[in-house]
Amino acid sequence: MHTETNLKTLVLIGAGSAVFTRGLVRHMIADGGVWELRLVDINSENLDIALRLSQRLVEVRDAPIVVRASENRREFLPGADAVVTTVGVGGRRAWEQDVFVPRRFGVYQAIGDTSMPGGISRALRMIPPMVDIANDVAALCPEAIFANYSNPMSVVCRAIHKATLAPVVGLCIGVKWVHDYLSRGSGASPNEGWSAAIGVNHLTWFTDLRHQGEDAWPVVRQKLAEKKTEVPELSDTILSRFSAIHSPFSWELFELFGAFPAILDAHIVEFFPGWQREGGYYGRTLGVDAHPFEAIVEAGDQMFQRMADEAYGRVPLAGDFKTYGRVPSADEAEDIEVGEHSQLVQILRAVWNDENRFFSVNLPNTGQAGNLPRGAVLEATTLVNGSGFHPLSFGELPPGISAILRRVIGVQELTVEAALSGDRRLVVQALLADGTVLTQDQAEALTDALLEAQAEYLPRFR
Repeated sequence: MHTETNLKTLVLIGAGSAVFTRGLVRHMIADGGVWELRLVDINSENLDIALRLSQRLVEVRDAPIVVRASENRREFLPGADAVVTTVGVGGRRAWEQDVFVPRRFGVYQAIGDTSMPGGISRALRMIPPMVDIANDVAALCPEAIFANYSNPMSVVCRAIHKATLAPVVGLCIGVKWVHDYLSRGSGASPNEGWSAAIGVNHLTWFTDLRHQGEDAWPVVRQKLAEKKTEVPELSDTILSRFSAIHSPFSWELFELFGAFPAILDAHIVEFFPGWQREGGYYGRTLGVDAHPFEAIVEAGDQMFQRMADEAYGRVPLAGDFKTYGRVPSADEAEDIEVGEHSQLVQILRAVWNDENRFFSVNLPNTGQAGNLPRGAVLEATTLVNGSGFHPLSFGELPPGISAILRRVIGVQELTVEAALSGDRRLVVQALLADGTVLTQDQAEALTDALLEAQAEYLPRFR
């Protein structure tokens, strides 16, 4: 457990995402440091839940953490050591429309928060408020570490870098999950292995995997390749989307390209819309009875209700935060739950304590990949220490992988421009470039349907 007396101030914007807030507080407690956690959300009800839940967790452990809350981020940003965004404009109800509206046009998605029409739609309402937040960060706490977890990660971070002076970094746990899976599958402890991966968020390619310095790919192929031949037992649970045994398409890509994609099928297939026309996915329908979208949203609703019940004392604190439990050590916390929040605390400590550690980080391309556009936000293995974030250079990526990523990056750039300008024509172009729809008439109709469904969050398109 880390302990220190120096107070660190963290501002969490989008704190109404109580599941993330709960996990973050849990790992701040396990960290053992002295913190001031400033919670920000424009939804007063959700903010109150996040505040009360955080205070209960802190009180149970008698942790040296002060928790405050405000709907006004400008009140809390001055003096921040770190600013973290977990914003979801419109919440799960708006997210549902990103997926349900395209279904009327024969387009099916399991996640719909990164690519294809769902990801484009989400980006249109996410980018303007995220740019506003970034401008406030640049003006009020320019020295703070600014980390974004909001999706679509690559597009949001690209818009912030393009439109503001805020040095945002994008963080996601997906590459870590797949690293752990591949390591364990090859008979190695994840902590004894090394991997390197590069791509765009949710389509990041593992180009190197080693165990105690030795190439681990032959063992992975030997011990795990049979997964791609199994008939997937496609569960209706939220966890099914993170299980490699339910990711035969990812294994097919591994066999074809010689690099393993993160973060498995539920996300990966959405970058290849031509492969799953009408939602076809190994005899099932993507997002319906394969990696079902409704189950993911329902699980989110249930988790949020649980957080509310815990916050107001209607039920005991769950898991190892029961009042009779004991605080887990930092190592125990990592074993129990490898999540975004545990990784966040580790990254902050690496910077503040000048510890050399490697993480997967989303940053503009300044040389990570020589044959991808400069400035495009790439997710790549990155050295983090007291002097900041230093992504590795992967040189020239293989032609097949770079061709796919260039197409994806091109769609992302169109999406950023559409969101910043409110230009409907660019939305149509992005849908066509994405490859989901085949004709301009289809793209026009789908664009209008999405803009109408999300109109309250899209003032620039009125």
